Amino acid sequence: MTARLPLTPVNAAPYRLVGATLIDGTLSDPLPDAEVEVVEGRIAYVGPRRPSGRGRAIDLGGRFLLPGFVDAHVHLVMSTAASRSEQADWFDEEWVVAALANLRATVEAGVTTARDLSGLTPGYRSAVASGAVAGPRLHLAISMLSPTGGHADPVRANGSVPVWAARGAASGVAVVDTPDEVVKVVRELVRTGADVIKVCTSGGVTSPHDSPEDRGLPREHVELVVAEMRGRHGQPVAAHAQNDEGVRAAVLGGAASIEHGYDMSDETIALMLERGTTLVPTLSTLLRPSSSGDDPARRRRQERAITAISAAVARGVAVAMGTDAGIHPQGRNLTELGHLVGVGLTPLRAVHAGTLAGARLLRLDEHLGSVEAGKLADLVVTAVDPLADLDALGDPTAVRAVVQGGRFVKDLDGLAR
Repeated sequence: MTARLPLTPVNAAPYRLVGATLIDGTLSDPLPDAEVEVVEGRIAYVGPRRPSGRGRAIDLGGRFLLPGFVDAHVHLVMSTAASRSEQADWFDEEWVVAALANLRATVEAGVTTARDLSGLTPGYRSAVASGAVAGPRLHLAISMLSPTGGHADPVRANGSVPVWAARGAASGVAVVDTPDEVVKVVRELVRTGADVIKVCTSGGVTSPHDSPEDRGLPREHVELVVAEMRGRHGQPVAAHAQNDEGVRAAVLGGAASIEHGYDMSDETIALMLERGTTLVPTLSTLLRPSSSGDDPARRRRQERAITAISAAVARGVAVAMGTDAGIHPQGRNLTELGHLVGVGLTPLRAVHAGTLAGARLLRLDEHLGSVEAGKLADLVVTAVDPLADLDALGDPTAVRAVVQGGRFVKDLDGLAR
């Protein structure tokens, strides 16, 4: 079954990008003085620079050319530019305006495709796909599922709910406790247009009633979701799982990806390898600076998480880039690449995790994730050598140009002119 591919390529005059060092996302060695020919929004030629070709030549002057990045874990409705107390007084329109700013900041950071794992509704996906709004092409979970009192339950002990949780579908939460409730909510999400189903098999840091060590949905509920999706469009299941029991339940239940995975045993890592489960470690959120100074307990959690994720990387578990943007600052998505190197990926493999591996997880690798003939022209231009200074890409100004479906959506150096 084919995944939804929002945002079609632009039908425009052909052009050639020449003179850059190409890192194509496939783990191939970099190609100096490369040429990428773009025709009607797709890549028509990739290889050494030729003396001539279709369309005008755009000289990248020794810069580096990469695929558009895929962030497999974002929350674009969540603002990191305003405090929670400020957001508590927002009208619905202010939430929309903030989300639109997040969409633009994300694509200008070099992320041309993003998987929003609760919060955004399909109207945003349609607006981006039509070209009315600048942003990454979107795959959506719409809401995440957890049991009563779990990570997706926003109800306070006194029965009240935060302002954001009263905003209908845009609240991004769904509480399920029985098999019938699981199936009904999943069917409603599919009816609304979900590309992925997100389940919480553990608690979380920001939950009002549980912690990362607590239990979430059981394996049996994950299996129900996976079976339901098998009879639909094969939408993958992403599991928020921070403790080993939660990761194990998700893997055995058939989840395609583990989001976070901060506490995994060697036995659970072996299961992930056996089942082909992808890890999306969201290190940018794990390692974000604390606003409350040094916290020994938090530091110990970070150390355990780095140990577990490093062990998974060393064993060969598939890794895709995800930031948890919304907790991590919006528009600084490529910070994650440097963190991935910190847990054992080489810079080339970190780029792969942020491009082709993410596209594969979203089932879009036929069209996206690498610079290859026939694929959509999603490209990033930078003056930074990613293999020498990958951390520098965390600054969005290091991303000098972004091409999405053949169209320049960012062009700080006036290359398209």
